[in-house]
Amino acid sequence: MAETWDAIVVGSGIAGGWAAKELTEKGLRVLMLERGRNVEHITDYTNATKGTWEYPHRGGATRAMRASHPVLERSRFALNEKNPDFWVNETDAPYTEVKRFDWYRGYQVGGRSLMWGRCSFRWSDLDYEANAKQGIGTDWPIRYAEMDPWYSHVEKFAGIAGSIEQLPQLPDGDFQPVMPLNCAEEWFAGKLGKMYDGHRRMISSRTANLTRPLPGRGACQSRDACWLGCPYGAYFSTQSSTLPAAMKTGRLTLKPHSIVSEVVYDRNTKRATGVRVIDALTGAAIEYDARVIFLCASTLNSTWLLLRSATDVWPGGLGSSSGELGHNLMDHHFRLGAEGRLDDMFTDRIQVGQRPNPSYIPRYRNLMGDKRNYLRGFGYEGGASRESWARGVAEMAIGGEFKDRMAEPGQWTIGGTAFGEILPNHDNTVTLDETTKDKWGLPVLSIDAQPGENERLMRVDMMNDMAEMLTASGVKDVKTFDYGYAMGQGIHEMGTARMGTSPKNSVLNKHNQVWDAPNVFVTDGACMTSAACQNPSLSYMAFSARAADFAVAEITRRNL
Repeated sequence: MAETWDAIVVGSGIAGGWAAKELTEKGLRVLMLERGRNVEHITDYTNATKGTWEYPHRGGATRAMRASHPVLERSRFALNEKNPDFWVNETDAPYTEVKRFDWYRGYQVGGRSLMWGRCSFRWSDLDYEANAKQGIGTDWPIRYAEMDPWYSHVEKFAGIAGSIEQLPQLPDGDFQPVMPLNCAEEWFAGKLGKMYDGHRRMISSRTANLTRPLPGRGACQSRDACWLGCPYGAYFSTQSSTLPAAMKTGRLTLKPHSIVSEVVYDRNTKRATGVRVIDALTGAAIEYDARVIFLCASTLNSTWLLLRSATDVWPGGLGSSSGELGHNLMDHHFRLGAEGRLDDMFTDRIQVGQRPNPSYIPRYRNLMGDKRNYLRGFGYEGGASRESWARGVAEMAIGGEFKDRMAEPGQWTIGGTAFGEILPNHDNTVTLDETTKDKWGLPVLSIDAQPGENERLMRVDMMNDMAEMLTASGVKDVKTFDYGYAMGQGIHEMGTARMGTSPKNSVLNKHNQVWDAPNVFVTDGACMTSAACQNPSLSYMAFSARAADFAVAEITRRNL
């Protein structure tokens, strides 16, 4: 007989952690299933306090790492010997690329909440209304007013540092004190604020790094080593925040090494009854039952699970009756912008510590009377800093004068990388590849997606606008860059099980319930109906908390 729980949460990353916290605190007995290994807070951050000189290859990637992480190597930054265990072994868990798609995954307790960039922005009604106003995709079934209290709820607990700006395109929140810009960024922000009729502004990015301690968590130490795990608990992760809260209730059971292979569906009751699981270590099959199931395994893995479930009722999988399951895959396109030098400025100043968040220029295109030859817009993440000793490596110079010069801070530089919205497109799809199996004999995902014409047109402004702003402010030797982009590189995959207004246009309703099985909720990036240009993780938190509250209320009303 299968073990029975009030709720099952599949996945332990940002969305899963929030679902577990909210459900347990509201009285439910919850089973959290994670396909990867356990990672204990502090104890398992084995490299968090190491210096670069303590690594055999000074932090670089080895040949063995490149062999086991061929996709991660494409990122140019993520693959290194400091945290390779936080990234999935791609030979164990492959996928099929019909068109190039860089899928960077973290299979362990905490998921990618251990490595995320922590930029935490609310969406506005400009984002929630855009699809309906422009006839793109389908309409969001919610508006900002419904999300506002849930953004506040998660901001207060997660600890989001930011400034009050009163920007309609980037709503303010319940913030901890802002992490201030450095002197060069403040200079540029002042210049920018006086140009373009005040429509362009540089601020310190809103970030999930504490500037003021919370219970059980210390303030950020400006080490900029968040991606190794934070012993102070200063940035938001499952381990530092939601998991301890859920465990404190005594109602959470965590089972790592548990690969959920199917949601079990009862065609008579039109409800899911539980999940089937493969033990990742032994291969044994297990089944667990529950009244409600939250799929929070990350965008593509939650969709993979739906595609494999209830196929005796719907050949396309659970939630496929609308014809939208597996469609409308989105990301944020980037890897282009501009940078330049600040000659003879702030030469007597250096930045103390290593601030863990970038500066941010919120979206301004196709707003405030601006009209472009593309839809939507982009924002910039970037900043200013002084060049390090590494600037001298290319010259291969020698001698005392060279050594003295390298001991001094280098030139101040400033720049920004644009992050642009990708429109939902029904042709950007994921399906099951039954001919290719992973280590456990399960079929893998086949991904067929690419940016469209709208994104191509947007990229012209994304590169040139930053060069224009830098030049106009007096920055010297301004150069543009475009390193090219492939879908997935933004690590903001969204869509493929979108929310909508009707069972005919979407997989999920406004409460993140699967239309075809109302006791199944999907609250990770799969639920997204559009992508906006802001980082999406804060919205995943808010959707998860909101859906958990609704689920418990429905259980109380005996509707689930």
